[in-house]
Amino acid sequence: MKATSFSIILSLWLGAASANGQDLGSWNILNLKHNLNKQWSLTAEGQLRSLKFYNNFHYYEVTGTVSYQPTSFFRWTLGGGSYQTYGERGNFVRPKNQEEWRLWPQVTLLQPLRKVNLEHRYRWELRFTDKGYRNRYRYRFGMSVPVGHSQKDYMPLQLIASSEIFFTDNEPYFERIRVIAGVNYRFSRTTSIITGYLYQFDYKLTDETGRDFLIVGFYYEFIRNSSDSSHTHPNN
Repeated sequence: MKATSFSIILSLWLGAASANGQDLGSWNILNLKHNLNKQWSLTAEGQLRSLKFYNNFHYYEVTGTVSYQPTSFFRWTLGGGSYQTYGERGNFVRPKNQEEWRLWPQVTLLQPLRKVNLEHRYRWELRFTDKGYRNRYRYRFGMSVPVGHSQKDYMPLQLIASSEIFFTDNEPYFERIRVIAGVNYRFSRTTSIITGYLYQFDYKLTDETGRDFLIVGFYYEFIRNSSDSSHTHPNN
């Protein structure tokens, strides 16, 4: 029953992407998380993106974060990494469109509302590019809704959705809007897969392009004890 629901939802997203008349790209995520204790955690993440369905690979990033969560409602994160954007008419076409290193402090507010988990994420990006230094600010509103029955101390299936805006301190200020709808399926307390559909619209292009993507993300947590598990969300 769970597998059937999963397949139906995924088919609807793929159909919606095709209906837009745009090439469906791929957005692939590998995320590893290590919980040091109840408050502190480390993550390492790699992303690989293509402008067509697993073709025309044009972007990758490798990042790491350290997070401190003193309560179940607040999380502070410091992250950074390498972000590389290539040309758009093939796989890793050179010369690159942009080479970039980023450092980003982030605050996340978590708000449970009955069965719905709401998230407010605020990020400041310090961007060191081959075209000079830039600031960028991002706000994401997200939600997740558990579906079905729990397995021991975790929910196997969650519906997720988020909307994010990107803006800068230079004209025209507003850069991008990004919307995600998907499913988070947790195989165990440590392993989950996220798949879904991502749409973004750019007002001012400064890095990777593309409008419609199929998201596939694999998330793994190294859990020390039963109290260290946490909910996993895409960290784009």
